[in-house]
Amino acid sequence: MKVFRGLPNEASRAPCALAIGNFDGVHLGHQTLLAHLRAAANRLNLESAVMTFEPHPRAFFAKLAGDLSLAPTRIANLRDNLSSLKRADVDRVIVEHFNAHFASLSPHDFIKQILVDGLHVKWLMVGDDFCFGAKRAGNITMLEEAGKQYGFEVVTLPAVQNKGVRISSSAVRTALAAGDFNEAKDLLGHPYRISGHVIHGQKLGRTIGFPTLNLRIAHHRPAVVGIFIVQVHGLSEQPLPAVASLGVRPTVDDSGRVLLETYVFNYQGNAYGKVVQIEFLKKLRDEEKYSDLETLTAAINNDADQARAYFAATSRIPASNATDRI
Repeated sequence: MKVFRGLPNEASRAPCALAIGNFDGVHLGHQTLLAHLRAAANRLNLESAVMTFEPHPRAFFAKLAGDLSLAPTRIANLRDNLSSLKRADVDRVIVEHFNAHFASLSPHDFIKQILVDGLHVKWLMVGDDFCFGAKRAGNITMLEEAGKQYGFEVVTLPAVQNKGVRISSSAVRTALAAGDFNEAKDLLGHPYRISGHVIHGQKLGRTIGFPTLNLRIAHHRPAVVGIFIVQVHGLSEQPLPAVASLGVRPTVDDSGRVLLETYVFNYQGNAYGKVVQIEFLKKLRDEEKYSDLETLTAAINNDADQARAYFAATSRIPASNATDRI
C-alpha cells in the first residue's frame, strides 16, 4: 500500500476507484465500504484508493473557532488507521492536509482539481450523507452530474447497522467514552487497541515502583481517557497483563501533553523503540490529580491490585504473575 501526503505526483496518478471519508477507527461500516471498493477496483481493473484527512475537518474548524471541545474525540491514530486500510487491501491512501485552502475549495473545484485532475477517479463511493466543498455545499446529486460530465461512476453506501443501530464513528466514540469495550468491539470488528513506538518518558514511574511503557498520543482529545486494565502485544509471543493510564497526568505534569503510560506486570525487558499494541479490557476509573506522590502511589497500587484480580478471575495469566505489589 502506498501512502501519499497530499495528491500524488503525475507519475503516480493511475486511474482509480476511490472512497472518501475520515475513516477514524475503520469500523465495520467502513470495512463494508472498503469491501465494495476492492470489488469495484478488481472488476474495473483499477487501483483502489482512499482519501482521508488530517486533521479531522471538524477539528480544524473547532481550532478556527477557538473551541477545541467542538472537535470530535479521536478513536485511532494515523498509524492504526493506515494499518486497518492496508488489511482491507487498499492500494493507495491519500492523506489530504485539511487546511484553510482545502476548506475553501468550491464543490466544482473539489471535483475538477481533486477528483478529476488530481486522482483520475473512474469510480467513486461515498456514504449516503456525504457533503463536500466550502460550507459543505456539494452533495451526492452534484457528484452524479459531474460523473456524467467527466466520466466517473458514483455509488453511495447506505448506513450499515449492528443490532438495529447505525455503525458510525460517533457510536464507537460513545461506547469508548462509556468504557464499554465489548460494544466497541462489536462496532469495530476487533478489540480496541492503540499502537505506537515506546518512547523515553520522565522515568518517574520507576522511582515509585511502577516503570512504564510510554506511547505518545499526537491528538489532544483521545476517545478514551482514564485508568484501564489492558494487555500488551508486541513484547512477547503472548499478550502481557498490564494496567495503563491515558491522559495528561495532572499530578506530575502541567504541560497538557497526552500520554499513554502502561505498567506491565513483571516485565524486565528493554522496550524502547519497539512498536507495541495496548489492548483495552476494562476501565477502572477517571484520571485524578493527587496532592503528593505518596497518594498517587497508593492509588496506582490499588489500580494494579484490581487489574491482577481481573486477570486472575478471567484466567488470562497464571496466579504466580499476580504477586508483584510494591
